[in-house]
Amino acid sequence: MSKAERPGMVGWYDPDQLARTGVDVAISTIFGRESDFRALEAFTTPQGSFFQCCTCKPGEPAWIDYVGDTGDGWNSTYSVAYWLAQPKLTVATSDGAAGETTHTGQVLLFGGDQVYPTANRASYEERLVTPYKSARERSDEPYPEVYAIPGNHDWYDNLVSFTRLFCSKEWFAGWRTRQKRSYFALKLPYGWWLVGTDIQLGSDIDFAQLDYFKEAAKAMQPNDRIILCTAEPHWIYAHLYRKTEPHYYNEKTLAFLESEKVFGDRIQIFLAGDLHHYRRHEGEDKRQKITSGGGGAFLHPTHGPQVEELHQDLLEQSDDGSPPVTRHSTYTRRASYPDAKTSRNLAWQNLLFPFRNAKFGKLIASLYVLVAWTILNDVSREKTLLHALGQALSNTVRAPSATFTVVLLLLAFVFFTDTHFLLFRWLGGGFHALLHLSAIFFIGWGSALLTIWLYPQLAYHHTQHMIATGIVIWFAGWLVGSLIFGVYLLLALNVFRRHTNEAFSSLKIEDYKNFLRFRLDPDGTMTIFPIGVEKVARKWKTSSAAAGPKYDPDGDYTKPFLIEEPIIIRPDDLRRPPHNEGDAP
Repeated sequence: MSKAERPGMVGWYDPDQLARTGVDVAISTIFGRESDFRALEAFTTPQGSFFQCCTCKPGEPAWIDYVGDTGDGWNSTYSVAYWLAQPKLTVATSDGAAGETTHTGQVLLFGGDQVYPTANRASYEERLVTPYKSARERSDEPYPEVYAIPGNHDWYDNLVSFTRLFCSKEWFAGWRTRQKRSYFALKLPYGWWLVGTDIQLGSDIDFAQLDYFKEAAKAMQPNDRIILCTAEPHWIYAHLYRKTEPHYYNEKTLAFLESEKVFGDRIQIFLAGDLHHYRRHEGEDKRQKITSGGGGAFLHPTHGPQVEELHQDLLEQSDDGSPPVTRHSTYTRRASYPDAKTSRNLAWQNLLFPFRNAKFGKLIASLYVLVAWTILNDVSREKTLLHALGQALSNTVRAPSATFTVVLLLLAFVFFTDTHFLLFRWLGGGFHALLHLSAIFFIGWGSALLTIWLYPQLAYHHTQHMIATGIVIWFAGWLVGSLIFGVYLLLALNVFRRHTNEAFSSLKIEDYKNFLRFRLDPDGTMTIFPIGVEKVARKWKTSSAAAGPKYDPDGDYTKPFLIEEPIIIRPDDLRRPPHNEGDAP
């Protein structure tokens, strides 16, 4: 496959991409929440109460693969698919010690956001189907099963493409699809279940989905345990934003599933993507809350807002009329990948923002020219800084068009600033806008003086003078404006722990991918292998093997390794946390 056929990482700051994504998000938000596709899905598509794993062999270990946030650039997405498709994969520990031999999963679970930036048939084919087809198309039986849950990016076309791909019982590359809806319950061997939820665009689980899970719960034994997969790590967002946005980040979706009316305390492992890194929290009773969104999308930092400990209070109301009881749980962070030091160092790449996001620089440059032409009338006549600044301020106040332009610029940067914290939004956004206005003033004044010095015969309002100064402002604004943007993102993240998404989407980092591999032993023991790929291949060669992946990595890359020691959950590890009596609300 030629390099031209391999899509690169999504350019989130490209103006045309920003416009298309903004339109898709607006449409899906307005119409998607008002016309819930899941209601129609439940009405037209009977699914039964649960599935059973057909590829798991009795008496032998069962293997499950989990990957979240796929479908971005070819190199990152295909790298993960390539290693997932290996029949056997030996992964060394991070210190290079002899590793563990794992087997490809009999079940593959996609954990949400299968494609970026927005869902449509072409994007799925190019950024998800083709890489996974190349990884497993030539493999023979036994054919594993694949299940998927949608993330917000999958919902941007109201789940049309997702349903066509995963819910029509067609083949997905070399995997068999079985689910009929966007959520499912899969009975695994040895007392384990895999449950996938659909939370749509941030809403709660719908009634039809709850009824389905209640029916599945009736088939579960008291000692069965559940791996619960959801598209977003609510435990992280609830910890970070419950004070600023309690109406949205409140964990009530998961809390209701944990109630005795549905799954009770059977949920042993919580899985989610959405954040494109690996992070694991463990409770006192060895319950796990794992974020693993390293399937191909750009890397997210791990040194942002602190999430060392998570606290959850689950209020349980009994059916016999007795007072409710509160179950309090504390989860401690056990591992992150990449580590905070590496993440912090990667953030410094924002100093290269003008070159990593050259198309966005064109937008900034054009904005600089527009604002400069509006507020810097006759400023070239002023030879001193104070007089030039006074003239610019006077022009801004006296001319409605200049006032409107400056206010609009200020609001644009305030709107861009981290939306979860109101004070930082106004202070950070205002300071960011002030930096750009200062740059516009100095570049505009300097270019005007330069043009008059080079061509003294031109009057300020002469068309040629305007064009000449505009060209100088545009090129200087491309570099300076983009650099200011990158420095702002760097400081916002490394100093104030804000803009985790914006400061790393600008970098489009292909490396530091991860996925999870689970082994279920006949005695009910669960072993979780968190697998990392530090550097993905940039070059690929056609494989000479008769079967297996179509392309092999070439050039400079690293092989998968264990992010941390395997997490082992034994049958006797499940202990119901002590209850604290509470008063009825």
